[in-house]
Amino acid sequence: MSQIDIFDTTLRDGEQSAGINLNTAEKIEIARQLERLGVTIIESGFPASSPGDFDAVQRIAGTVKNSIVTGLARSIQSDIDRTWEALKGAEQPHIHIFLATSPIHMETKLFKTPEQVVELAVESVKYARKFFPLVQWSAEDASRSDPEFLAHIIRKVIEAGATTINLPDTVGYATPHEYGAMFKYMTDNVAGIEKVKLSAHCHNDLGMATANTLAAIENGATQIEGTINGIGERAGNVALEEIAVALHIRKQIFNVETGIKLNEIKRTSQLVSQLTGSLIQPNKAVVGKNAFAHESGIHQDGMLKNPLTYEIITPDLIGDAVTELVLGKHSGRHAFKDRAVKMGFDLTEEKLNKAFVEFKKLADSKKEIVEADLYVLLTDQQIHDNDTPVYKLESVQVQYGTANIPTATASAYHPNGELINEAATGAGSVEAIFNTLERIVEGEVHILDYRVTSIGKGRDALGEAVINMSYNGETVTGRDVAQDVLEATAKAYLNAVNRQIVQVGKKVRIPAI
Repeated sequence: MSQIDIFDTTLRDGEQSAGINLNTAEKIEIARQLERLGVTIIESGFPASSPGDFDAVQRIAGTVKNSIVTGLARSIQSDIDRTWEALKGAEQPHIHIFLATSPIHMETKLFKTPEQVVELAVESVKYARKFFPLVQWSAEDASRSDPEFLAHIIRKVIEAGATTINLPDTVGYATPHEYGAMFKYMTDNVAGIEKVKLSAHCHNDLGMATANTLAAIENGATQIEGTINGIGERAGNVALEEIAVALHIRKQIFNVETGIKLNEIKRTSQLVSQLTGSLIQPNKAVVGKNAFAHESGIHQDGMLKNPLTYEIITPDLIGDAVTELVLGKHSGRHAFKDRAVKMGFDLTEEKLNKAFVEFKKLADSKKEIVEADLYVLLTDQQIHDNDTPVYKLESVQVQYGTANIPTATASAYHPNGELINEAATGAGSVEAIFNTLERIVEGEVHILDYRVTSIGKGRDALGEAVINMSYNGETVTGRDVAQDVLEATAKAYLNAVNRQIVQVGKKVRIPAI
């Protein structure tokens, strides 16, 4: 079987989803999990966009060893220089340069003629090859570009030294037939294209990202790009877990391998959902909570007789094993550390000690501690960063009932170290908490979305609160977990505010490619 490279852009294209704002520690944790998943290339950010993105790309490049780390750059020498500074310490320095090639983009966005676009593309690739052994060039909006012009510019950038050519369906416009035909046209008409990797990058605006990606593979693509859970701008990107499982289940059709460790899919999906605050729809293919549920009596009867009657994917395939009791309140630090290591966590002694303290608190109030609980607890410690002073909740108390006006009181430390106490009422307990914290936090806050979900099963399951808000005009998402959903709500509110506080610089808005 031939090999298909998997290019993950969760940390770049995926982070451009509305409300997602990952900090460096969270990006590193996701990158570590993507490495465990077995992706070939991790696009870790856009180094020229902000000091924060530069730092994240540089640190991921120094952390990840078994996957190639890349950064995005416009066809500008200063972008390429900045990307090199971030990635020069990587095991295999790789850069991803993009330039629009469709008539509408060249005329109304770039204000350049096709000849000028070709010249700029060639110059940028030649310049990048002075530093990078691996240069990917993307034709932004390729699916709406003139095929003859696209073939011409691709031939030129290959001659200039590009090692990968990416043909994005930037606005999710193409049908599977059209997208596959574009790849076939390039393989038939571009001299030297057999010397480079040919990459597919599909958006899901018309719901065809997965079908388009598979069509590209059938027509010569040797690399596919996407995100975990399909997150991304607008309707998102192709979901990598769907492609990996489809290629595995239908390998007799596609005859390719990806190198993806399928049993890491569920954990990767959960981590991305947890850290981004992006909810996975219940009926989402492969990783949705209903992906293996069978409600119909006929289906249930068939499943009992033979699971293969209605189940082409098993939970075990993607690492969605049955939850088992793993630790209890009598478990010691050694057992706790051993379980953390087996789960793939590499915590410092300081963070391990803090995690163990939180575990003991949880064990005192929760009868059974399962792996899902530990996963949330350990992840929160792994991504915790104390470098910047932020708001910290000391306590929250809510009084409410059908005969009383809901009232919340809260104590929280200001970033300057001052302990502030406030109280407020609201139409409900949650609004009372929001109104109270509004009095504590400096700046203008508008709640855009709020939800609470359970982690695990049973009456003592942990509750996760996710809040999407506008803070001082910037959209940001916060999340936190506690046994009491009102406590989780208060913490999630401050988590969102703190994310905006620690954000370094303001990102340059870039296309989705």
